[in-house]
Amino acid sequence: MTQPFQQQSRLDKAKEIANNPGNYKVCEGCDSIVGSATIICPNCHGYRFDPEATRVVDQAVWLGRHEQTSVTAEDLH
Repeated sequence: MTQPFQQQSRLDKAKEIANNPGNYKVCEGCDSIVGSATIICPNCHGYRFDPEATRVVDQAVWLGRHEQTSVTAEDLH
């Protein structure tokens, strides 16, 4: 279960992304949000992305409201 601090951190990051969608894009392989300069997704190694602002904002809002369920590259260190 997500701790209150972790949930607030996810909400804060979602707000940052939603306020600056041009700086991000959504991986079409795993639905992660990555920086706009990313070439290969660090989570699934996919290379197809959706840079549409509405898609980025919608995904940020969805991820910000839900507990993390995926394993990220940071989790593996």
